[in-house]
Amino acid sequence: MGVVIESSKWEPSPSHYIIIMLCCFVSIIVFPYASKSTTTTTTLFDHASSSSYRRFQTSFLFLYSLSSVMEGMWSVFGEFELAYYGISKDQMVLCLCVGYASALFVGSLIGPLSDLIGQKKVCLLFCILHLFVGVWKRIAAHPSFWVANICLSLATSIFLFNFETWAVIEHEKQGHRQEILNDTFWLMTFFESASLIGSQVLVNWLVGSDVEKGIVSPSIPAVFLAMIGIICVTRGWTDTYQTAAIKDYRKSFVTYILGDKRIMLLAWAQACLQFSIAVFWILWAPTLVADGREVQLGVIHSCFLGARMLGSTVFPWLISGRTSLRTEVCLVYAFIILGLVLSIIAYDYQEIGVLVTLFCLFHVCVGMILPSFARLRTMYVPNELRGGMISLSQAPANAAILLILMQRGYYQNIENSTLIAFTALGIFTAACCMHLLKRWGKQPYQNWHKL
Repeated sequence: MGVVIESSKWEPSPSHYIIIMLCCFVSIIVFPYASKSTTTTTTLFDHASSSSYRRFQTSFLFLYSLSSVMEGMWSVFGEFELAYYGISKDQMVLCLCVGYASALFVGSLIGPLSDLIGQKKVCLLFCILHLFVGVWKRIAAHPSFWVANICLSLATSIFLFNFETWAVIEHEKQGHRQEILNDTFWLMTFFESASLIGSQVLVNWLVGSDVEKGIVSPSIPAVFLAMIGIICVTRGWTDTYQTAAIKDYRKSFVTYILGDKRIMLLAWAQACLQFSIAVFWILWAPTLVADGREVQLGVIHSCFLGARMLGSTVFPWLISGRTSLRTEVCLVYAFIILGLVLSIIAYDYQEIGVLVTLFCLFHVCVGMILPSFARLRTMYVPNELRGGMISLSQAPANAAILLILMQRGYYQNIENSTLIAFTALGIFTAACCMHLLKRWGKQPYQNWHKL
């Protein structure tokens, strides 16, 4: 909801954004002085062991940021775009259901597909899907939002696993140390959040003062960015290996993924996080504007993303600082905080200022959890099965979201507070999963991360 149509009466103070950004940069700049692994005062980005990896990391983060902008541009208008084309509330719910159903039944298969045919081809599919939606919305007077939602849902499914998998595989092929890969993980979350803010600024600038005439404005930059992405992938990526056969892949997946209780714990915790994030983005605006309250939704949205940027900078402090903790322990604490935040929101009516503060704390924890999950996947999941494992963890979240959309959107059987409470319960189970994962220890399939 990046474009605000009505006047607003409440918005965060500009000092809030300044404080968040200052905290981010202070965290990044001061970290090398407090890191137990750093003996000289260098910047965090000097950990790279060779100029070749610095070039790889820079090109990867550029492409990842470009893809993040494409992902964020389509969500700026939100329901306003659907209402502009005459879509009713019931049809909006149906569009969302179709999108999540496609992510559940088709998107879940793209992860194993990327393991089999390589991440390069699947990333090209990601760019082509965005290119198709951009062209479709530009040339069609009344574009089918069912088709658009299906394409964008599949693109989002690819975005959630393909880039990370490619980065890890290239890291292993080049033989670099794991601490550099850890830097890449939190930088992905940091740049993704910054790019989402940039996409909101870009779309609002293109729209200008006439929202109705500018409703198709995102289509032009989306097509342009998708074409740049295709060029970057085609010329800059090297093809990854292929699994010998589908039968062998299925056997390996059953043995090393479904047969490993530690990976199942990690997958369930990841599914609970994805479900909570999806529920948040569905309900945060209705929660803030309850009882007729008027707020500046677009500005608050940027505040949330800034909080997630801040959370991502906490990750290197937790794993490499002088008082570093095991990743599983950090996640237990983070999930408990998330569960408490959601419980407070579900239990009682809150003032806008309190709600925004709780929502920001939610995103700080999410910003720390995302790179932590990526690190645990590197420790437990074989690279050749990584895409399939992440797709597996997305399936329960997509199924649960599809269920609540039908129950809440059509039958009105679930109240918002009940849904948030159910989400909090799932987060607490994720904390239990991380506690069990810590007790059962770790035995990584890859040995290079110890170097």
